[in-house]
Amino acid sequence: MRDTTDFHHDARGDGPVLLVLPGGAGHPMGLEAMTARLARRFTVVTCDPLGLAHGRLGQPVADQRVEDWSEGARRVLDTVLPEGEQAYVLGTSAGGVVALDLLARHPERLRHVVAHEPPCVGVLPDGTRQRDRLREVYDVYRAAGPRAAGARLAAVLAEREADDAGEPGAEDAAPGSGPLSREAELSSPMALFLAHVLVPFTGYVPPLPGAPAGPGAAAPRGGAALLTPAAGEDPHSRLLHRTATALAERLDAGFARFPGGHIGAVQQPEAFADRLAEVFDRVPEGQDRSPTASA
Repeated sequence: MRDTTDFHHDARGDGPVLLVLPGGAGHPMGLEAMTARLARRFTVVTCDPLGLAHGRLGQPVADQRVEDWSEGARRVLDTVLPEGEQAYVLGTSAGGVVALDLLARHPERLRHVVAHEPPCVGVLPDGTRQRDRLREVYDVYRAAGPRAAGARLAAVLAEREADDAGEPGAEDAAPGSGPLSREAELSSPMALFLAHVLVPFTGYVPPLPGAPAGPGAAAPRGGAALLTPAAGEDPHSRLLHRTATALAERLDAGFARFPGGHIGAVQQPEAFADRLAEVFDRVPEGQDRSPTASA
């Protein structure tokens, strides 16, 4: 299949459809090496929900909703997926949250989903506290800008206290620190993530057995057979490793470790791609599909 660009997605390669849902504000920057390797085996379809890589960077952005990105992903599948076939899905970080919602709403369209370090911390026993800490990252962003917010976010993900993170203080006076103008915010995918994606996506709780599901979503029937939560081998994202593990336990799903850290797909793209293919290779043919729990 030749490269195509339409409806804020790109497709490359041949083979079964693999839908890639990037993290952050959905900008697929840095994923080229991983998708190139995967395209040897799959038709890799990379979503760009806000069109940031398709000429829309700098245009106004509102607060984002998980279900809107999920339905957008479903529309992309309607465009690229041959009738009667199902897609593999990789969602990483915020994209992992979208992948979980897509699985809850449209499991019939999916063959298997890998949710890599989705920040849906509400599945944790201390989920309320962790959501509050992530909301504080947003508050720091608005008060002190992306540099201070990035330091606070790193502290939260590593489960360090803010005072240990080198966050707001001396670096507030460094060049480029401080709150951004609206124009500067709109030109930065990271700033758009902090401003419009971080809070709603980290507040999302995927449908779980015995828990109420959101509008249009149902607690997954056989969802464990279609899902592998995953986390990086790097220990610095302790919070999201705990989150992925808790998600696997609560859904009785398999769990997989991937090379690198939270952005392992960028840090070690070829090893990450190969590990993803290994996980998908464990999915049996037919409808009775379940990854090995120790994948």
